[in-house]
Amino acid sequence: MKDRKKDHIDLAFDSQIDHRRLDNRFFYEPLFSSHPSDRPAFEFTLAGKDLKSPFWVSSMTGGTEKAGMINRNLAKACAKYQMGMGLGSCRILLDTPESLPDFDLRPILGDKVPFFANIGIAQLEDALNKNHMDRWLELIHRLTADGLIVHINPLQEWMQPEGDRITAPPVETISRLLDEFPLPVIVKEVGQGMGKASLDALLRLPLEAIDFAANGGTNFTLVELLRSDAAKKDVFEGLTRIGHSAEEMVGLSNDLLKQNKDKYLTKNLIISGGVKGFLDGYYLHEKSLFPALIGQASALLKRALVSFEDLDEYLDNQHRGWALCQNYLALKNEVK
Repeated sequence: MKDRKKDHIDLAFDSQIDHRRLDNRFFYEPLFSSHPSDRPAFEFTLAGKDLKSPFWVSSMTGGTEKAGMINRNLAKACAKYQMGMGLGSCRILLDTPESLPDFDLRPILGDKVPFFANIGIAQLEDALNKNHMDRWLELIHRLTADGLIVHINPLQEWMQPEGDRITAPPVETISRLLDEFPLPVIVKEVGQGMGKASLDALLRLPLEAIDFAANGGTNFTLVELLRSDAAKKDVFEGLTRIGHSAEEMVGLSNDLLKQNKDKYLTKNLIISGGVKGFLDGYYLHEKSLFPALIGQASALLKRALVSFEDLDEYLDNQHRGWALCQNYLALKNEVK
């Protein structure tokens, strides 16, 4: 007791918050709840499987040297917290099947959580044109995955020194896929998000979810520019600042739903891109009129590169924080 009181005195002057630094998104209501449990009250169904976590592992690792270790750490966390997971690009598995153990995560995940393979829009267009989708279906079955994520990345491919070119509008390619593909499909961007017309077009399709991958997190167009020569970087750098934040995309989605509710076949969102932690995630989740998960990539990747224990500690605190939000915070600008 004496040590605690001494700490309070010693730290009192260092623990004052200037009112200009207050988070003005929430009302804090301390009177109406007891302390929560360590896990939030959360239920969500995706691809016919029930999730108990608001967080989604957004696609991040493809054919990298450390992919196996990273993916296994992420899969262990998903099994523990009943989180869903999207793989990074699985293109490497068609060219080098010996890489399959780095992506074969169902034995770690178990059967309860959704698990999605991943293909780029350029590679999807090529597979459809060459009638090679059977190869992707075979791969998905080998992974015991629940479906396929399609990442839309025209700017990334354009900036990538070894990038592929698309010859058809992505919405047409996705529609072709949905006409013949028997498994759930998620569509995502890769770090710049998408505008109102693109969201409207996707929401009209029978997708399992749309993953924002908004501007504010890892921007893969910038990643490719940083890999390019200095002259190209000087010319095209401004394009990396084009895009939409996760908050803006939530607002656009809400407006579209109010206008076209009966026309939309996609019912779920994965809100990602610059979501720094549970406070950002909870705010965007509560603001969204669509049922939503909160996608994280770089924050999870950072910990998964260190160890499972580091990742587990981070996720444990994220879930504890979400539970506190549910008990004590309310949005100031309620939209629901």
